[in-house]
Amino acid sequence: MIQFEELRLSLLEYREKLRQLREALGLDAMNEEIEVLEADTAKDGFWNDLENSQKVQQRISQLKNKVAAYNALSAEFDDALVLIELSDEAEDLDMLEECKSSCDAFVSKLDAMMLSTLLSGEYDSKTALLTFHAGAGGTEAQDWTQMLVRMYQHWGEKHDFKVSMIDFLDGDEAGLKSAVLRVEGENAYGYLKGEMGVHRLVRISPFDSSGRRHTSFASLEVMPEIDDTVEVEINPDDLKIDYYRSSGAGGQKVNKTSSAVRITHIPTNIVCACQVERSQHQNREVAMKMLKSKLIEIKEREHLDKIDDIKGEQREIAWGSQIRSYVFMPYTLAKDHRTGFENGNINAVMDGEIDGFINAYLKMESLKANQQ
Repeated sequence: MIQFEELRLSLLEYREKLRQLREALGLDAMNEEIEVLEADTAKDGFWNDLENSQKVQQRISQLKNKVAAYNALSAEFDDALVLIELSDEAEDLDMLEECKSSCDAFVSKLDAMMLSTLLSGEYDSKTALLTFHAGAGGTEAQDWTQMLVRMYQHWGEKHDFKVSMIDFLDGDEAGLKSAVLRVEGENAYGYLKGEMGVHRLVRISPFDSSGRRHTSFASLEVMPEIDDTVEVEINPDDLKIDYYRSSGAGGQKVNKTSSAVRITHIPTNIVCACQVERSQHQNREVAMKMLKSKLIEIKEREHLDKIDDIKGEQREIAWGSQIRSYVFMPYTLAKDHRTGFENGNINAVMDGEIDGFINAYLKMESLKANQQ
């Protein structure tokens, strides 16, 4: 039947893209590396070095996940093609919509995996640290900040990332004045780095008894989490470390002891804090990782030779021009001002459906890089 034949030909056009994706991922090289690493794990004394063995196991897991993801996508292509052919043979038009859905799902996943090959930056594979700050506007801005935190939490969960709250400061009446999320998973920073900037909300405020429309702002800073494999020189004399009690819920032990840690880097006035871990030592370790990450991110962005070149308080770069607007009234629309991508289903966006924005940004950056 003509409908199924057109759909089949349309799907077959993606066969070459699937092959190109295999080459871009370096699937054959991945399989070879897996064999070598697994052979290493069988050698005598391998497990004596616990730190190294953990890194090797983590690398094997990452490679296997990538191979499995590609194989699953390839199988999905074959399944969609078979479904179309069987439906065509049976001349069952009732199956046309299901065939179209299968094709659409495959194309969507193919596009997403193709985008992942663009994430080749030095820190793209790292865990992402997201720092939120409410703008001027009191409770309304603080509520907006909490809405943004929730949006990224839902996005992370949809992609099977591990999302945890590292630090937070409650709003005066509702919402959050500030918060730090840790998003752990493959290429978390690569996907989220384009989300850095000011996010703008337009809505009828639930905190305004007159029912007036309000505009609120919240800033988001995104950093890669730097692990111990990256050397960062920080002078201990440049640090001011404060210990205090956690401000939110976390169990009796958390609230009764001064386990929360705030570290200030005096030369730059950068402040990093953590209050959600059970011990002071753990909180201090997390806060130091955040500080290292922030200093490295600034050094890379400003093209500086070393950390010591960062002088004075950074110019609140996270508060730059707004990158995206979320409008609830008089119409519903989320629009990215850099790429022009927009989504009229504002509720879905706030529930974490932001892949369209992320993908549009990555494509834009890739196009810029190819033109240079």
